[in-house]
Amino acid sequence: MVVLGVAVFLLAGEIWYLWRVPEYVGYDFHTYAAAARVGEQSGWAQIYDQGLVRAAERQLVPYQPTLRFISPPPVAWLAAGLARLPFWLAYSIWAALMFGALAFALAWSTSYRGLTRLVAVSVAIVPWWVLHALYVGQVVPLVAAGVLIAWRLLREDRDIAAGIVLSVVVLKPQAAAVAPLALLAAGRYRAFTAWVASAVTVAGTTLLTLGPQGLAEYRASLSNLPANSLEVTLGGALGLSGAAVAFSGALIVCAALVTARRVRSNAGIAIAVGVLASLLATPYLFENDLCLLGAAGWILWAERPTHFWRASLLAVWVLAATHLILTGVAAPTLRQWPLIELAFFVALVAAAWFGLLDRRPPIAPSTRLMSEPDQGSRASA
Repeated sequence: MVVLGVAVFLLAGEIWYLWRVPEYVGYDFHTYAAAARVGEQSGWAQIYDQGLVRAAERQLVPYQPTLRFISPPPVAWLAAGLARLPFWLAYSIWAALMFGALAFALAWSTSYRGLTRLVAVSVAIVPWWVLHALYVGQVVPLVAAGVLIAWRLLREDRDIAAGIVLSVVVLKPQAAAVAPLALLAAGRYRAFTAWVASAVTVAGTTLLTLGPQGLAEYRASLSNLPANSLEVTLGGALGLSGAAVAFSGALIVCAALVTARRVRSNAGIAIAVGVLASLLATPYLFENDLCLLGAAGWILWAERPTHFWRASLLAVWVLAATHLILTGVAAPTLRQWPLIELAFFVALVAAAWFGLLDRRPPIAPSTRLMSEPDQGSRASA
């Protein structure tokens, strides 16, 4: 109960912090809904006409600053189901659905039961990026949920279902695109094939709905990314640009795929490596996308129940749980998060190549979260 109380206290502090800047509530969903309205009223080929999107944004919430819509088309399609509702009702439903999806995925994917599961899920949603994603109405909690559900399905050898669920990465490809490739490298061919089939279906629908003009406008939108899209990238942390970013990204992806092949007996580790590689290799990323870092940490907590890994994950959790309250969202320390991701990635790669990830170690009693259930009551893995 002490752990649950700490989690509630930290969440209350984060809510208090965000409550002081109400002008950004629903900020990202504001853009999703505007693009959806443009699609319904002017045709889906027009959703990257930024002039139309800005006009729709001003109609929805006149006092909020406008954003350019640069998300993949499926994000606008998802928002279309709520676009005709009053904005604040639509945002509330959207945020509740995103939270519900992530909370369900955390609860369903874990082997904890009863009160321990409630505490574990509460602890997992404390890191600042979760609440901030809900605050602005981001879609990324749904992507993190998809990764976690796919991990559970893979543990149950339901590979086709896992691949279909993992197709949610098309909503945020910059944050998790390497994860399906890691499954291919790990030999989970059915899962990868199902993911490809789902992704191709989405891509084909995108081509049909956007057309040549819409695709051209989409490419133009991506060529002019916001300055803050570098804040949580490895390139931003190390001061890299251009060819250096491309080279480092390619190196990281190659290392991830080779490592996934090395640990092919453990799909969870392969997914975690793929997610970390995605976050490190992408040339643009936003702070909310760190929800995927939380998903990778959740997987590693279960797959690597040793003193070293759990102590490391706990240290990162402390930093994430206090970041918003102590430093704020846009603090300079934001650039340090890619270095934390890099440290975990290098540790995973090194552990794989030294044979330290070849088998799942027994959980140390001192590292259990409260009273972890006995093996007999655990979900199949």
